[in-house]
Amino acid sequence: MAINLDYSLAGPWDSSRIPLLCLHGHPGSKACMQVFTQSLAQSWPTLTPDLRGYGQSQVRRPFPMSQHLLDLDQLLRDRQIDECVVLGWSLGGILSLELALAQPQRVKGMILIASAADPRSSHPPITWQDNVLTAIASLLNRWKPGWPWNIRQFGQRSLYRYLVQTHRPQTYRYLARDAWPAFFRTSKFAHRSLQEALRQGYNREAQLASIPCPVLVLAGEGDRHITARSSYRTACELPRSTWICYPHCAHLFPWEYPEEINAAIHQWLSQHFDSF
Repeated sequence: MAINLDYSLAGPWDSSRIPLLCLHGHPGSKACMQVFTQSLAQSWPTLTPDLRGYGQSQVRRPFPMSQHLLDLDQLLRDRQIDECVVLGWSLGGILSLELALAQPQRVKGMILIASAADPRSSHPPITWQDNVLTAIASLLNRWKPGWPWNIRQFGQRSLYRYLVQTHRPQTYRYLARDAWPAFFRTSKFAHRSLQEALRQGYNREAQLASIPCPVLVLAGEGDRHITARSSYRTACELPRSTWICYPHCAHLFPWEYPEEINAAIHQWLSQHFDSF
């Protein structure tokens, strides 16, 4: 059964432009998508939900990944959205693909960010020292976001080194403002749902050729969580894809180069959807 997702709206909903459905990753929340919506909503209507088990869309029982699609379908019906472009970051990109496969008549375009139809990781084993340094870096960053001393002493030696490569204060301010609260609002049921899907060996590459809409695929060259190579394979299998890989960045590259990423998205949207 679908649930009523908590969501936020932004942008010119009275315009004729096609709306953007923005889907966050894991762990994540709709707040994490502000890096996109604050820019995109200047020109495009945006709808950004907290997925089931995340943020303000909490549940009290386990659920399979397929429930996300039922929830999103209900949300789009409630908002009377017959057509949309889906922007998905990491897990959100996987759900974008699933939505496009299930409802090709509704999904007119996709923007896949740090995501893949066959998500592969190259993340090294995590040690207890990694966890300790990450906890210290996170606590200090929450207290003093973007503090250069903390970034040098702890951030660059913690697990953040696999999430970002530039280690800019701006990036750490995003981590403090959006990632920290999202981590603590990601439920145990959301964790279990994703882990079960990965254990089953998720792979939708064979179905990508049936997706007719244009797709923008963005990746970070140093991504260890979902490798750029797996994102590239997804782009190659999609009939109408545009591929961009950014150097010197990792899985959280929208928080490393927000201006560049949003400029590329704006340009792609204008090329494909300005006539809507």
